[in-house]
Amino acid sequence: MPAEESSGRGYRKSLGLVELVSLGVGGTIGSGIFVVPGIAAGLLGPLSLLAWLVVAVSATCVMLCLAWTSAEWRSTGAFSAIFTRVFGPRLSLALVICYLLSSLFGTATIAAGIGQYLAFFGISWVLPAEIGIILGLLAINLRGIFLSGWTENILTVLKIIPLVVITVLLVPFIRLDHFLPTVPFTLPGLAATMVIVYWPFTGFEISAIPVDETRDTTLITRALFLVMAIVILIYLGLNLALIGSAGSEILASSPAPVAQAASVVLPRSGPVVACVGIFAMLSAMNAYIIGTSRVVQNLALGHGSGTLATLGKRGTPVPALILSCLVPAGFLLFTNQFGLLASVSVITTLLPYLGICIAAATFIRGWKARAVAVLGGGTTILILVLAIAL
Repeated sequence: MPAEESSGRGYRKSLGLVELVSLGVGGTIGSGIFVVPGIAAGLLGPLSLLAWLVVAVSATCVMLCLAWTSAEWRSTGAFSAIFTRVFGPRLSLALVICYLLSSLFGTATIAAGIGQYLAFFGISWVLPAEIGIILGLLAINLRGIFLSGWTENILTVLKIIPLVVITVLLVPFIRLDHFLPTVPFTLPGLAATMVIVYWPFTGFEISAIPVDETRDTTLITRALFLVMAIVILIYLGLNLALIGSAGSEILASSPAPVAQAASVVLPRSGPVVACVGIFAMLSAMNAYIIGTSRVVQNLALGHGSGTLATLGKRGTPVPALILSCLVPAGFLLFTNQFGLLASVSVITTLLPYLGICIAAATFIRGWKARAVAVLGGGTTILILVLAIAL
């Protein structure tokens, strides 16, 4: 049953390639890149770069599988059309709910990351500020996808350009001795680092969720490729610059490693970089709220929950948006620990990612596609097992 039949209103097709790329980049480049480099450096020192590379390969394989399968079966409901083809309706529903949980925990994780950067400024009322930010983005999203989409475009620009500038400015300060091991290399250390590093790579799939609001659905595949290319270039380049300029020990000692690195080599730049980090996380949270609410609305539509499936006058899933914001705010009342929230989000994200790889291996023809699916699925299983074991 289409969305129009549930409420007499339909989604508005306002999203083009720029908006889709902004959603994917916004959802991916957020709290992770501004917090995780310090955690990873503490676990494995300069060798944490290896974890970033391994996870980049794994996430790229998952992205390719999603691009191929979503080109065949478009679905707003967090890839339910893809999963149903392979696993049937019951297991498909379980995977969609799993993805929904990952998105809800993801929003809470991003809020906790914002809190760490607010603490960088000496702000003590972190939790109320985090919840207030969630409610503020809720208000913007209730005004419609046009406003929330343009908000995403602006926030994405406000983080991408400064991240590129920061990377370039740090390059002259790179010292080769900063790449010498400071922490003994161990397989458990590499495993723990890969688990936490996977968090910054999640979110690219948001580009493939708002199908009903996309002017041309063929743009989704192109958007996914552009998103992953941008993400990998920025992540690998920035991490090389951070470790090479400031050193892994300094990064590990700060809750805001990017701001800390910038202030070490570029005096008095820390507050500016911290603001960039907050803009980046606002962008990620906005993208997560957009994606999560569409998954909630689609689930409700398919399972007879009329209230949650309702669309407002502006073509927005009002009840689903409210739920998508209040639940993460509730999570923060129980725990505000970034690492814990990120780990739960990663675990619940990897299961749907694995489902996407299995779907690609099953239905996409050609040995190259199947090799990518096997590599993506295999590395996803490995990181998933490590995440649960650790």
